[in-house]
Amino acid sequence: MAHGHKSNEKVVFVGDSRVRKRESTGPSAPPDYSAYPGRSEAFIPNFLLKEWMVGVVVLVGFLVLTIAEPAPLGYPADPTNAAFIPMPDWYFLFLYQFLKYPYVSGGYVVLGTVGVPGIAFGALLLAPFLDTGKERRFYKRPITSALMFLALFSLFYLTKVSWDHYQYELKLTNTVPEDQLREEKAREAAEKGQGAGGGGQEDATIPLVAPNDPAMKIVQKAQCIACHGADLTGNPTTGAPSLHGIGDVLTKDQIVDTITNGKAGGMPPFKSTLSADEINQLATWLSKQKKA
Repeated sequence: MAHGHKSNEKVVFVGDSRVRKRESTGPSAPPDYSAYPGRSEAFIPNFLLKEWMVGVVVLVGFLVLTIAEPAPLGYPADPTNAAFIPMPDWYFLFLYQFLKYPYVSGGYVVLGTVGVPGIAFGALLLAPFLDTGKERRFYKRPITSALMFLALFSLFYLTKVSWDHYQYELKLTNTVPEDQLREEKAREAAEKGQGAGGGGQEDATIPLVAPNDPAMKIVQKAQCIACHGADLTGNPTTGAPSLHGIGDVLTKDQIVDTITNGKAGGMPPFKSTLSADEINQLATWLSKQKKA
């Protein structure tokens, strides 16, 4: 453009070919992005923002599932139940099995609970800083890929071994898992038109015979109310039946055997907690609990 009214004034052009054109494909992409094969966007903020959004969606979906289907509570802890087989949730089975091995338990428990997990999680945190290669194909990153496959194989193997051993223990002790026992009792109660796990409304209306009998002290000592309820009418949560009218269902000898040796799936044995005289006194009182 001309800076004045003189016709011989020098003309200066703006926007000619001497202005370098930016070669970047986007405002956030670095100029040397082609040095990283297989990548097409900047890690911060593009890729990181997408990962955060995916994580939020997964977390919200997980929260919705936990609210819609809450985890069922197990039976109350009973230290006298020697038949109970402790079992963690499925995602902890590999750790549960790992801690069974002698070199990470007993005198080496610190190594198994702190040392090995610390090394594993420390390596996971340091992986982005130690593996700084530009290659993105997993088969061209042998060390990182080998560690990944080793970790996946270990998780799968330990989980399967732990579950197989649990099934073997169930068969060996003839134990029915709590969840299966609860489902069976709920199905039987539904077929009989009763409430889940309890002895039904009919049993709840049967009064106790001799409620002030000295055997009630034995009931408190054995903590029978923890499963059968404070009024001994059964507990829907534990699946324990009502003791009102139990004399019409079991004989005294059967009650003595149940108290002494327990019952698979719920009733713990009391032979190490109560004396023979106490068991006999309690069984005598329970055998009197009849409808008429």
